[in-house]
Amino acid sequence: MVTRMSRPIVLLHLTDPHLFATPDGRLRGVNTYETFRAVLEQARRSTRWPPDALLVTGDIVQDESRAGYERFRSSLEPFGLPVYSIPGNHDDPALLEDVLRGGLFHAGGEARFDGWSLIFLSTHLPGEDAGSLGEKRLHDLAAALAAHRGSHVLVVMHHHPLPLGSAWLDSVGLLDASAFLEVLDANPHVRGVLCGHVHQASDRERRGVRFLTTPSTCSQFQPGSGSFALDDRPPGMRWLLLHPDGFIETEVEWVGAPESERPR
Repeated sequence: MVTRMSRPIVLLHLTDPHLFATPDGRLRGVNTYETFRAVLEQARRSTRWPPDALLVTGDIVQDESRAGYERFRSSLEPFGLPVYSIPGNHDDPALLEDVLRGGLFHAGGEARFDGWSLIFLSTHLPGEDAGSLGEKRLHDLAAALAAHRGSHVLVVMHHHPLPLGSAWLDSVGLLDASAFLEVLDANPHVRGVLCGHVHQASDRERRGVRFLTTPSTCSQFQPGSGSFALDDRPPGMRWLLLHPDGFIETEVEWVGAPESERPR
């Protein structure tokens, strides 16, 4: 089904909530359910709300609990918006798909809007913090891109394929990044790649493709750090506007930012 739009497609990217089975679960001292709700509350005050869809790129739960996924679903269900989720390295892909599929909730797959196609990739590698697509998923990606040659394409995944200049974090990125980039290079209608995993914001271009990462809805990693280190930036999210000509307009919003600094 193709959704017809007479304006830019508005998307809200949320990533790495790291929820727990109980609402008081903490990760490195942060109550992740409280910060997740704070992000949602601020998003709802934006003049861009409601988006056409929510994109969630993994590490939805920290403890691989069904209750954590159910808490995530119950937090978003009242909005009545399409929610597209993919697994991260902390997720249980089978459990994620069982809880987050059905109705307006989608696990992986594709979304098609007028002029744009979104392709959702799982980079989950069992037992590893790093990610991989592997031969089959790379083949499937190439086939999907060939099928969408008439559209602008945004690829959505958890692990980052381009190094960020942080030694420890880049060691747990996408292991077969070079093969992934070869597939992109053969498909010039790909406009952007959107990732989670890195708990920080970045926006770079490679061969005409935007590569975007988004802050976590809980805590952030310090950019450029050689070893693991936390940043003091607050929870965040990313707004994207996909224009009919293939341009991606995007802005990161931080929880607690002054009203004058929030997206309009």
